[in-house]
Amino acid sequence: MQANVGDKLVVHGHVVGQGNKKAEIIEIRGADGAPPYLVRYDDGHEHLVFPGPDAVIEPAPR
Repeated sequence: MQANVGDKLVVHGHVVGQGNKKAEIIEIRGADGAPPYLVRYDDGHEHLVFPGPDAVIEPAPR
């Protein structure tokens, strides 16, 4: 998984009725765009994330 600052990390819900979680990548702590990522959710809280296989990167508009 490779990302850039400003991209969105989308984690798909695991349970029927549970929506996806989307967060903006604000810092990349791995080498060459690799995880872990520091992300900011819409409610403003920040979290260090090691994305699993249920996560995808949505590139930011360039």
